[in-house]
Amino acid sequence: MAACSSLKNICEYETNKVVRFQSIFYGSLKWAIHTVVFTYVSVVLIADKRYQKKDNVISSVHTKVKGVSQTDMRIWDTAEYTIPMQGINSFFVVTNIIMTESQTQGVCPEFPIAKAICSTDRSCMKGGVDPLSNGIQTGKCVQYNATLKTCEVKAWCPVESMKSAPEPAILRSAENFTVLIKNNIHFPKFNYTTRNISPEFNTSCTYNERTASSCPIFRLGDILQAIGENFSEVAVQGGIMGIEINWDCNLDKWRHRCGPKYGFRRLDDKKTSEALYPGYNFRYARYYKQASGREERTLIKAYGIRFDILVFGMAGQFDFFELLVYIGSALSYFGLAQLTVDFLITSYSYSCCKYDPVKEYYYKKKCESVPGPRWTVLYVTYVDEPHIFMIDKLLKTSLQNIKGKIVHRQTGNFKLGPKLLLKPPKEARSPGAPHELQPLQNERVASPSRERPPWCSCRECRPTERYWEQLCCRRKDGDCIAGSALFDQLVLSRPRLEFILLYADPLLDLKADDLNKRLRHCAYEQYIHWRFGEELEERAVLPSCCRWKIRDAFPSEKGEYTGFRSQRKTLH
Repeated sequence: MAACSSLKNICEYETNKVVRFQSIFYGSLKWAIHTVVFTYVSVVLIADKRYQKKDNVISSVHTKVKGVSQTDMRIWDTAEYTIPMQGINSFFVVTNIIMTESQTQGVCPEFPIAKAICSTDRSCMKGGVDPLSNGIQTGKCVQYNATLKTCEVKAWCPVESMKSAPEPAILRSAENFTVLIKNNIHFPKFNYTTRNISPEFNTSCTYNERTASSCPIFRLGDILQAIGENFSEVAVQGGIMGIEINWDCNLDKWRHRCGPKYGFRRLDDKKTSEALYPGYNFRYARYYKQASGREERTLIKAYGIRFDILVFGMAGQFDFFELLVYIGSALSYFGLAQLTVDFLITSYSYSCCKYDPVKEYYYKKKCESVPGPRWTVLYVTYVDEPHIFMIDKLLKTSLQNIKGKIVHRQTGNFKLGPKLLLKPPKEARSPGAPHELQPLQNERVASPSRERPPWCSCRECRPTERYWEQLCCRRKDGDCIAGSALFDQLVLSRPRLEFILLYADPLLDLKADDLNKRLRHCAYEQYIHWRFGEELEERAVLPSCCRWKIRDAFPSEKGEYTGFRSQRKTLH
């Protein structure tokens, strides 16, 4: 049976209940939000190509610099002013130099830096090395020039002089040099490979943003001009420039497009203080052998511009799954309309919001207030009160004395069919049975004494120690509802109760031993449907006076009662 029940649960389908409001304002608001969301989703779908599968570029770069420059000292060609790459995808062009020629290894005075100036040998430490020094001190203080003495060092002599870069730059004409950039790219997801040099490449072209935007040959001066820099000024100290190649490729067959877009920007900080090593420079040496076999070198401090080539990009191609995912995620935005309208409808319930009877009407139609899953929830009613009361507290005193929350009454039909078919009974009412929501285990009939409990207002209730049974049919002193003619007709009439039982079970034996029990429980149901309605019957509590009135009318043979249990749901 358990397996069958589980299988039925698996095969069930649940859907939400919809409440439709006829409101021009809320309807217009809903469609306005839907229109805005639809427009936004459509624009993003087309503009960002959200229907495409994306892939990042993989790239390789090769450069060739061309140009010749003449200075007072010599002719500079490509082999001299281009230095092997200083980084990945970069090239360096020398624009300014400081040369220290004919250096050989030996001893000589140190350049007069602060820690090298001396007056006696005591100022020099043998074997001492300073980060700014050109060699290792010998411990002697020697004459550097006519006015200064410095510590003697073992080094390449004569040592390099710490002078500033020449102005104007020696190779300032390098702005007319050109560089050819070869860039091959690959998109692995689509197995697509291309390059920035087309088969129709014109070798005599020079890049121009307007007239030759796809040409891969760039004039160095034009690059710095596009950045907003003056080549002659940058050439003095050097710098780092970026050449950006952006590949934005659409690989859809109906709109194929894949080409580079070039951009330029400066990468180093030209605003850095002059004391913090401005520009870009480094040292390298050229070595020679004298006729005597002694090694000699020329030390070159090279200033120049390093160009870093930055390649980035993305390709996209139509993919049905990507389109499906985007549509699925976009559908959630349409829920904003419901969220907004629901907020406006329910906002009246907050103390900070102005009360609106129209919103309250919509709120009550949309929202159903039910108590939480607590076993202490009980419903009671009084003949002298117009409402039903919900008790959701643990009982620490008589149920009669607890103040509950008001629940609007929904009058029950108390078995509408039998009520209309039967005429008002003329017979005396017959024995009956009790009702209570909680089981009254092994409770015996009370003594015939009519001692009035302190919580009773109708003088018909009987004493009990259970708090949930200490309930009267009225709040204030007065007549008991169990003594009314309508109570006799609706609750205690045997012909009526028998008819109700036969209506439910036409083959019921009215002479059965347990007939009184059935009549008693049927009377409980009649009272609850009359006073509470069908929706609250599972938690409705009968007053003590009514419960014992029914029990007296339909008594148990053994005088024991287990209490009324709903036929729809058993309480545990």
